[in-house]
Amino acid sequence: MAHDEKPSPFTRSQPPTSGGPNPFGRPPSPPPPALLSAGLVTQTAPAPAGRTAGKAQAGNLPLGFMAGLVAAAVGAALWATITVVTNYQIGWMAIGVGALVGLAVRAAGKGASTAFGVLGGTLALAGCLVGNLLTGAVILGREWDVSVAVALSRLTPDLTVKLMTAIFNPIDLLFYALAIWQGYKLSIVKPGA
Repeated sequence: MAHDEKPSPFTRSQPPTSGGPNPFGRPPSPPPPALLSAGLVTQTAPAPAGRTAGKAQAGNLPLGFMAGLVAAAVGAALWATITVVTNYQIGWMAIGVGALVGLAVRAAGKGASTAFGVLGGTLALAGCLVGNLLTGAVILGREWDVSVAVALSRLTPDLTVKLMTAIFNPIDLLFYALAIWQGYKLSIVKPGA
């Protein structure tokens, strides 16, 4: 009977060479810069997979998201400030928030796909809702004789829903829809622009 030697469990085994590249392996390292500069080796970048024709669809969605998030926060703060100063909620501010978010997403993201529009519309709605919530927090802060930060920290989910429904007006739906439309429309880079 032939004696089969078993491999030690403490040694590394090589992956099988058949069946394609190892999905857990590292990609090949680039050649040293000395070989590249000497012209002995040329390096070509791999073609990106799944790209459509041209750079019209390309964009930076994460950067667009960050810029839109900042614009939504700024728009919400402006909306709350103007509402508190004037003691009147101006619904047209929602359109301004939507436009601000849309322009920020377009400027930073530079994308022509509908994903940028959906992102802009969603962030515009979030900015409007946060603006209303901040306005409600200022009102609660005045009522409770505390700062806005303390009023926000005391908000529970149940109290937040009650607050938002108390300051809700049905016409707000129209202004929210217009803000979403502005955020969507202005977030997308037009082809040829």
